Amino acid sequence: ALLAASNLAFYLGVSGYLQQGVSWGLYSGLYLVMALIFMLSRRVLPFFIEKGVGYAVTLRNSRYVDIASLVLFVVFWIADLVAPNGVLVALLAAGLFALHLWRWLGWHTPGIWRQPLLWSLFLAYAAFIVGFGLKAAVYFAGLSPYLAVHAFAVGGIGLTTLGMMARISLGHTGRNVFEPPAALPAVMLLLAAALLVRVLLPMLFAAQYGLWIMLSQGLWIAAFLVFLVLYTPILTQPRVDGQDG
Repeated sequence: ALLAASNLAFYLGVSGYLQQGVSWGLYSGLYLVMALIFMLSRRVLPFFIEKGVGYAVTLRNSRYVDIASLVLFVVFWIADLVAPNGVLVALLAAGLFALHLWRWLGWHTPGIWRQPLLWSLFLAYAAFIVGFGLKAAVYFAGLSPYLAVHAFAVGGIGLTTLGMMARISLGHTGRNVFEPPAALPAVMLLLAAALLVRVLLPMLFAAQYGLWIMLSQGLWIAAFLVFLVLYTPILTQPRVDGQDG
């Protein structure tokens, strides 16, 4: 319903019936997807890590951080629609940066870096954290707000989507999620490179802004094309364990 409302607001804005409809629709849709990812990640990412690193580990979590990060994000969401990129948005973004960084560090264990289906999701969460830092810097340092948007979208949503697709496709076809295709790390690195090119390079070399956009687009397309090549046989053949589905 909220996504439908965001979509409606966007088209009312495009049609001239709602003055702020385009920005309200786009940003509300973006933040709704982010909220869903935060709730999903809090539930499954620690579980994936604890089961996937190959040794006993207990990751740090806090119910207070869970509640505070969700409430603060909803307030941030509303504030950025009402008074975009103002001081309140910057302060809320800084608070979210700190909360999510605390959570992210508590989920770290060295074994993550041996499993591409773990480090890709771990880096995706880091992209959201970077995005909150960049969002705070819009007000405090005069950065473009679109850097934060693309940290959220390309890095956070993009890597999370690709990482979950890669993992679920293996698990639901009877394959071992800890033995992904050998080329899968390259797919994740292509998407991570798209994030760096779209967010970092415009800050360092602003005169070539158009070039960075095109290069980032190419890296994004390449990542999903390679994923398609790797996973088409997996998704179009019967389960390897002989079960239905």
